[in-house]
Amino acid sequence: MINIGDTVAVKPGIQDVDFDIDIGGWQGRVVEVKPQEDVLVIHWDSVTLRQMPDEMIETCIERGLSWTLYHIGEDEVAPASPRDTQADVDRAVEELEKKHAWAWIGPEGENIRRVLADVDPDDTVAAFKAWRSHIEEHLSFPFEARVDEYQDRGPLQVGDRVTVTGITSLDYSYGVIVSLRQGRQRYDFPLCDLEALNEDSDNYQMIRDYRVWFANR
Repeated sequence: MINIGDTVAVKPGIQDVDFDIDIGGWQGRVVEVKPQEDVLVIHWDSVTLRQMPDEMIETCIERGLSWTLYHIGEDEVAPASPRDTQADVDRAVEELEKKHAWAWIGPEGENIRRVLADVDPDDTVAAFKAWRSHIEEHLSFPFEARVDEYQDRGPLQVGDRVTVTGITSLDYSYGVIVSLRQGRQRYDFPLCDLEALNEDSDNYQMIRDYRVWFANR
């Protein structure tokens, strides 16, 4: 009889029906037993997690599914010896979460991941600071932009064209704040509400990356 805490290995030839891959030999610890269904819930060990295809992990993230836990029939596994410790599993999960963060978004996700490569995914303050540093280093000023988000108040509204002249501050609610002018008027304004006019410029993609991150942070 298999109990919670036991280590099991998937029997040879067992296929994952969602991803059409052979998961024979994958191994993990039982975290739940569902006797009425003859089903086990396994938490994959660190060896299995690191051999899991990138596409599988990223598709699970995109669909809101767990990639560390797996439901499997009791007759599809066999007892096995542990290959690691829980600390090893925790480290593997942390590494893979960092590796695959934002991948589900597409090209912008790859760029976001590069900007936040050295940032703890749960540290929003550090992420804001990383974005400010990245933008200060790479964004070219001045540039023409348009207001691209509805404004509850203030003189600027969607569609207004402005000239962005530099970065003024960082706000943990509104993000990177830039200075801009419209005619003779000057304002401080959140970068996340702007879109660069020149779609072929590096500024355009960088601001788009930042806005995608800001909206999904």
